[in-house]
Amino acid sequence: MRGADKLLEIVDGVPVLLRQARAALASGATVVVCLPTDRPRRDAVLAGLGVKRVRVDDAEEGMAASIRAGVRAVPRGATGAMILPADMPEIDADDLSRMLTAFTAAGRTGIVRGMSETGDPGHPVVFPRRLFPDLAALSGDEGARRLCEGEKVELVRLPGTHALTDLDTPEDWAAWRKARAAGQRPTSPGHRRPR
Repeated sequence: MRGADKLLEIVDGVPVLLRQARAALASGATVVVCLPTDRPRRDAVLAGLGVKRVRVDDAEEGMAASIRAGVRAVPRGATGAMILPADMPEIDADDLSRMLTAFTAAGRTGIVRGMSETGDPGHPVVFPRRLFPDLAALSGDEGARRLCEGEKVELVRLPGTHALTDLDTPEDWAAWRKARAAGQRPTSPGHRRPR
């Protein structure tokens, strides 16, 4: 982002981080937001919102550091944890509710993963409690993708490219905004989360 913070990009009149936290709260879930210690503006954006904010001291390691911190902060009675990257501005509260409903319908023991209308797997992903030790042992910047291997994964179809759109550069954001303003669905919405 050449010095800018992608999670503070404005979507629907608010920073995308705040938008995504509100969507998660609207789904009825307990929301844990993992924040690196070197981004105080992110913390300020969430002030007064009913989310649990968790500091990630080793955020420079990559996604695994945030996942480890988030899993440690999940309430004791939770049957699962949904991983929702905050830089995916098309995901909304309806998508998150659909994911939680699918997780419950699947017996809360398997992985539930969002996919695009065309069947490409993406985010968010719900992991059952039995995989929390594996999530807590992740390292590096790969995230939890490898935990899906060898597991039964139920894919949940989300509208358009909601499950894939991940905007990492100013050019990605500009192209996405232009397509959105024109009422179009972007055909290549910036970076797509790896399968």
